[in-house]
Amino acid sequence: MSRQSDGQGAGRPDGITDAHLAYLDVLRDSGVTNMFGAASYVAERFGMPMAEARAILSYWMKSFGMAER
Repeated sequence: MSRQSDGQGAGRPDGITDAHLAYLDVLRDSGVTNMFGAASYVAERFGMPMAEARAILSYWMKSFGMAER
């Protein structure tokens, strides 16, 4: 995934949307899973390969708590 510069988040890789990040926030708040295992939930919810879901989860973890992501 390459970096995008369209204002959706400073340094956010291409393909990661606000919907992905919001889904992970809700999933975390729900307590359904340990977030280290959340990639499978992302893959299923958004119909994507596990590698892509892991990249999204990794970005979410690295940017968690940041004002802009």
